[in-house]
Amino acid sequence: MANIEINQNQQPTSTSRSKLTWLWSEYSVVVAFVLIFIVAALMNDRFLYLQNQMNILMQVSTIGIIALGMTVVMLSGGIDLSVGSVLAMVGVFSVLSLNATGSIVVGILTALAVGAFAGFINGMLVAKGKIASFIATLGMMAGARSIALYTADGGSIAGDVQGFSSIANTELGIVDLPIIIFIGLTVAIYLLMTKTRFGRYVYALGSNEKAALLSAIRVDRIKVGVYSLCGLLVGVAALIETSRLNSISSSSSGNLYELDAIAAVIIGGTRMTGGKGKVIGTFFGVLLLGVLNNMMNLLNISPHLQGLVKGLIIIVAVFFQKRD
Repeated sequence: MANIEINQNQQPTSTSRSKLTWLWSEYSVVVAFVLIFIVAALMNDRFLYLQNQMNILMQVSTIGIIALGMTVVMLSGGIDLSVGSVLAMVGVFSVLSLNATGSIVVGILTALAVGAFAGFINGMLVAKGKIASFIATLGMMAGARSIALYTADGGSIAGDVQGFSSIANTELGIVDLPIIIFIGLTVAIYLLMTKTRFGRYVYALGSNEKAALLSAIRVDRIKVGVYSLCGLLVGVAALIETSRLNSISSSSSGNLYELDAIAAVIIGGTRMTGGKGKVIGTFFGVLLLGVLNNMMNLLNISPHLQGLVKGLIIIVAVFFQKRD
């Protein structure tokens, strides 16, 4: 009887520990974000200014939209290194079509079409060509940047149509339109991944591709769809980037955006091997990076050290994922 009583007393403690472990593994990025937010607020009074908070959201909106697409790709067990170069290529073609037709609608449709097509090619290389996603998207990264440089003669292209810049510079109350687009797309991708058959198939593919095939899942179609969706979201991000400055640089636009997007996804808890992760985790991962960058700027820390901080955070995030 004594042994039974001891086991009964130990069971609640074990259950409590398992709950805490589950909470940490599922929502550690939220806890980390809250802690860093509090530290930033204590270190600098200007951090909590409403305008500063809006600036943070505005600054992360472009990377955030790309990170949403990267999340879906990484959940499937792949990776997309081409998003930064594709953004530059999309920007160049959208501005050229905008200037040629004088229609903002044509410019928008061009951006979405070129982005989705680039993603479609990535998907076909991975699904039908059986090329590793790292290699396929690395090739697209080089190719897309080269096309952008050739088309723009290595320089920048400015939009000539009045009103195009309003896409990224319109405010609804105190909130900029890109912030609303980012939050709206976060909700849409969250619903896609949690409430639809496509989302369930992506998780199944990332968890075990062979099991997914045996379950009669059209794995090739899911892969093509995943990369096409990522390309489409890059097209949206390119529109915001181009509209904000009313121009696009074929050489510098989108540089290292793939690293920032991957960092946000990993920090958000998505595994590199696929099958586990949450869209909401990526959302907070993007915000966490934005808060860190803003805090370092307010403290006058050299911008050259920001990459070091991101690198350390990625290593720590992956370390904790290995321990789960």
